[in-house]
Amino acid sequence: MPASPPAPPSQTLSRGVRILEALAEAPGALTTDEIAREIAVHRSIAYRLIRTLEEHGLVERDDTGRVALGVRLSALAAGVSRDLVSGALPELTAVANELRMTAFVGVIDASECVTLTSVEPQTAVASMAQRPGAHHPLSAGATGKALLSMLPEGEWPVPPTPALVAEVAAIRERGYGVSSDEVIPTVRAVAVPVRLRGGRPVALAVIYVGEVDDTAAIARRLQRSADALRAATGG
Repeated sequence: MPASPPAPPSQTLSRGVRILEALAEAPGALTTDEIAREIAVHRSIAYRLIRTLEEHGLVERDDTGRVALGVRLSALAAGVSRDLVSGALPELTAVANELRMTAFVGVIDASECVTLTSVEPQTAVASMAQRPGAHHPLSAGATGKALLSMLPEGEWPVPPTPALVAEVAAIRERGYGVSSDEVIPTVRAVAVPVRLRGGRPVALAVIYVGEVDDTAAIARRLQRSADALRAATGG
């Protein structure tokens, strides 16, 4: 008996998800008209979708009627990668305070590198902020390329340009990635790839401003935390 064709995706659900994505990527709250343009629907359809999301606490309106992500999303997000976050925080704290650099965990989300959790040093006079949810293309920066180094080239969600292929190959051979001015001007990064239980690729990284003579020493420190993270998460 031939297999049944897969059920078509829900257009309404898809549009709701696109609204959440548009709000997450926007620099501030959006009007209903702006959301309608973002997801290419009539204003009345956007309004009904927003009302449904609002009833579930996934979006909220300010005094001017503009729409932003709601607090309910925080509760939902708390369950995502809970073991990874709880296992990483002690190591990130130790690295951040020892190196006096902001330390964070990067993960893959489609074609982007997304910060899952981060810790800023307590003793540094000034440090770079790297907030959870911050994202940039996988093809840019030490963290994104460290993540790519754990994927076969045929599975990359970004184009494998000759320059990118060469950089990722160097990371595989060296065991860590370095970058400067690629994601944020004047900011440098060192990242190590970490393959956790089930093969999930993540990266441990630090960002800082200024010159550092021995990036290999930073990478060795990150690798010790990577080993501890694998042990903590059963990897």
